[in-house]
Amino acid sequence: MTTRILLVEDDRSLGHGIVKNLEHEGYVVTLATDGTEAARVLASEEFDLVILDLMLPGRSGLDVLREFRASGDTTPVLILTAKDSEDDKVLGLELGADDYMTKPFGVKEIIARIRAILRRSASRGGGKSDDDFTMDDLRVVPTELRAYRGQGEISLSPRDVKVLRLLHDRRGKVIDRNTLADEVWGVDYFPESRALDQHISQLRKRIEKDPAQPRIIRT
Repeated sequence: MTTRILLVEDDRSLGHGIVKNLEHEGYVVTLATDGTEAARVLASEEFDLVILDLMLPGRSGLDVLREFRASGDTTPVLILTAKDSEDDKVLGLELGADDYMTKPFGVKEIIARIRAILRRSASRGGGKSDDDFTMDDLRVVPTELRAYRGQGEISLSPRDVKVLRLLHDRRGKVIDRNTLADEVWGVDYFPESRALDQHISQLRKRIEKDPAQPRIIRT
């Protein structure tokens, strides 16, 4: 089956170079050169993977990613950035990116990252399970990015749903940080970063009746 990739890169020379190398590997690649074009293409076509530069004319890559995930689409996203700031990488991951690469990078590295992301996506059934599931008295509806308890509802991000789905599917088992980072964030997580802990802490506050005595997310 043909694997379709959308590459969003405003540097045309770099973009065409990446396209050439990916097509050599057998991928079918569409190139968009600004954020507005990327948003339009994503709204009208389906892809197996999106490679998204953060610094784009028209609309930023983060804005494109935010809107893409808000639509409920869970297609894997690999973000590209020339920035060294950990905050930019963490924000992209928090918005639902599956992995990141910092420019400059080699052809072999990006191909290896793509293969790894696609393997993870395939092992999760494409990461697109739409089935509702229940945790304690909380009903999670992935297609709506919502959770319900009684008459109340809680908004969720795509990453929130991934965390809860993983905990649900492996209920009764201990999940270590590396596993959580790899299967939900999709990267070798920054060991010194507290972003994972902060995300779990904020999610617990929103979904637990009593965050001090959690029943759904226990650490």
